Amino acid sequence: MCYLSNPVKMKTSKGAPVDRGCAVGVIFFILGMGTLLPWNFFLTATKYFDDRLSPAVINGTVVGKEFYFSNWMTLLSQLPLLLFTLLNSFLYQWLSERVRVAGSLVFILLLFILTAALVMVNMEKDSFFSVTMATIWFINSFGAILQGSLFGLVGQLPGKYSAVFMSGQGLAGTFAAVAILITIASEVDDRSAALGYFVTPCVGTLITLLCYTLLPRLEFAQYYFDRSRRHEVQTEMELLQDAPSGKEHVENCKLNGHTNGSVVENGMAVNSQPNGDAEKLRPAEQAEGGEAKSSVMQVFRKIWVMAFCVTFVFTVTLSVFPVVTVAVKTKHHGETWERYFIPICCFLVFNVMDWFGRSITSLVQWPCKESRLFPALVVARVVFIPLLMMCNVDDRQYPPVWFPADWAFALIMVLFSASSGYCACLSMSYAPQLVKSKDCETVGALMTFFLALGLSLGAALSFPIRLLV
Repeated sequence: MCYLSNPVKMKTSKGAPVDRGCAVGVIFFILGMGTLLPWNFFLTATKYFDDRLSPAVINGTVVGKEFYFSNWMTLLSQLPLLLFTLLNSFLYQWLSERVRVAGSLVFILLLFILTAALVMVNMEKDSFFSVTMATIWFINSFGAILQGSLFGLVGQLPGKYSAVFMSGQGLAGTFAAVAILITIASEVDDRSAALGYFVTPCVGTLITLLCYTLLPRLEFAQYYFDRSRRHEVQTEMELLQDAPSGKEHVENCKLNGHTNGSVVENGMAVNSQPNGDAEKLRPAEQAEGGEAKSSVMQVFRKIWVMAFCVTFVFTVTLSVFPVVTVAVKTKHHGETWERYFIPICCFLVFNVMDWFGRSITSLVQWPCKESRLFPALVVARVVFIPLLMMCNVDDRQYPPVWFPADWAFALIMVLFSASSGYCACLSMSYAPQLVKSKDCETVGALMTFFLALGLSLGAALSFPIRLLV
C-alpha cells in the first residue's frame, strides 16, 4: 500500500530519500495491525472463556459461582490501558523507544503463548479465572506502552504515515470479525477455535517484532529518525550558547564533554564517533528548531483540540458498540441468517467500515486541522447513540422501535463506523502537525492517553445506556 508519490527518484527536492517500494509504509501498516491484532482475537474467544467458567447445572440447579467474565474483562482491559498510557507520557524520558517497543512485543508474545497453552490444560475455574484476568491486565498494560511509543515514532515521519498506521489498526478488527464467521461456518468446537485464535496472534506479534527490527535499516525511516536526534544535539548547543558563562561551558565541553556522540569546537557540534570524517553542524544560533523540547503542558496547549476530538470519538463509539449493537435482533427469526446477522451486520460491518474510514484519510483530509468545523463534526456524532438505541433492540415495545428493518441497522452501522475511523484517524494525524518535530514523541504519548481515556469513558457510559434500552 503506497501513499507517496514519485517513487522513482531516490532524493526529493528537499533532500529527503524516497520510500522505495513503500517499504516503510508497509512496515507501519503491519505495526499498526500488530498493536491491536492480539487483543481483537482475544475478544473473539469470549464464548470459550464463558464455557470454561460457567457454573455447572445439576438437576436444573446452578452449582458454583458466577464469574461475570465479560464485566471483569472490560474493567481489567480499560484500567491498565488508561493507566499505562498515562505512564508512557513520562516513561519515554527514561526508557529508549527500542526498549519500550521491542520489550512490549516480546512480553505480549509470551503472554499469548501462555494463553494458547492453557487452552489444552485442565485447571480449576478459580485458578483459570485468576490467570486469565492477570493476562488481560498485562497484555493491555504492554499494549498501551506499545501504542504510545509507536504513535510517537510514526509522528516523526510525514503525516500520511500516521494514517497508514491507524489503517493497519483498523484492519486488525476485520481479521477478528472474519474469524467469527469462519468459526460459525466450520462449526468447530470452542476449544479448538480458541487455540486457533491464540496461535494466530502469536504469529502476528512475531511478524510485527521482525518488521520493527527491520525499520531502522531503511534509508527513508533513518533520515527522519536521525533528523529528530539532530534536534537534540542542536538543543544542547543552544543551551550552551545561551548560558551566562557560555565560553566556560564550551571550554569545559572541549576538554571533557561529549553530547550524543558530539564534542564542541568553536561553538559548533562535531561528531566524535569513530566512523569516518567528523560531521559539523551549524552554529546553535543558526540551527533550525534548536530550542529545547517543550514540556508536556506546553505541548498539550497546542494539541488540546485534537486531544478532545479523539477522546469524544471513542467515547461515543464505545458507549454503544458493542453493548447496544449486539443486542439488536433480526426480523427474520428461525432462519440461517439469524446466526450470521450480528457477526456480519455488527462486527464485520463495523470493522470493515472503520478500516475504510481510517484509510481514506490518506487521500482526503477534510476539514483542515485549523477549521472549527472538524470538532463540530466530531461532536455531531453523538446523534448515533439515539439512532442505534432506536433499532430493533431485544424486540422491545417501549421506547418505540423506529428502525426495525435489518438494512436500516446496517446502514446506521456503516455511517457510525466509517465516521468513527475517519475522525479518530484525522485527529491522530493532525496532532503531530501542530508541533515541531522535536515534540512529536510527546504528542504520540499524549494522544494515545486521550485515545485510551475515550475508550474508558465510553465503556463506563455503556452501562447506563444499555439500561435505557
